[in-house]
This record gives sequence, C-alpha cells and structure tokens, in this order.
Amino acid sequence: MYEDIIIRPVLTEKGYDGIAEKRYAFIVDKRANKTEIKIAVEKMFNVSVKSVNTVTCPGKLKRMGRNEGYTPTTKKAIVTLHENSKAIEAFNSLS
Repeated sequence: MYEDIIIRPVLTEKGYDGIAEKRYAFIVDKRANKTEIKIAVEKMFNVSVKSVNTVTCPGKLKRMGRNEGYTPTTKKAIVTLHENSKAIEAFNSLS
C-alpha cells in the first residue's frame, strides 16, 4: 500500500542540496494527502517525519509533428525529517 503512494524520488540539483538538511523530494500519487505521505515515508524508511509540503506540477504542452498533447500532471512531496531522526540510507551515497 505504501509503495502505491511513494512512486519515485526526485533526483535534481535542488534535491541534492536538501539531503544535508534531511529534506527529500518524492513523486507521489496525485490523490494522496499530506498525512498519507507522512505515514508512507515513516513506514517505508523507518524515519521520523517533521513536515510534508506538496506541490501539483501541471503537465507541459508537447508536440509530436502536427499533434499536440500534454504530459501527465504529477504531484511532488518535499519531506523534512526531524533533527534527531536517522537519514534515509538510499540517499546517503548521493550527498
């Protein structure tokens, strides 16, 4: 169930800067709310979450020849951990 909420991590330059401050970014299910995201991160990575901020990123207009369409809309969650919480091991090699 928790794997359905957290889809994948966001690995960008801005995301790498937050790893030192225990701030991680994930692409999450569009229907998930902040409480569900918090519980999913705590259960999946065994950490203590301080806050969750979310942003809905609308799809971009793309063209393939004559045809136009939009890429899918995604939802991004920025998760901040408590200071005394351990870091997420999957991100340790990236910082």
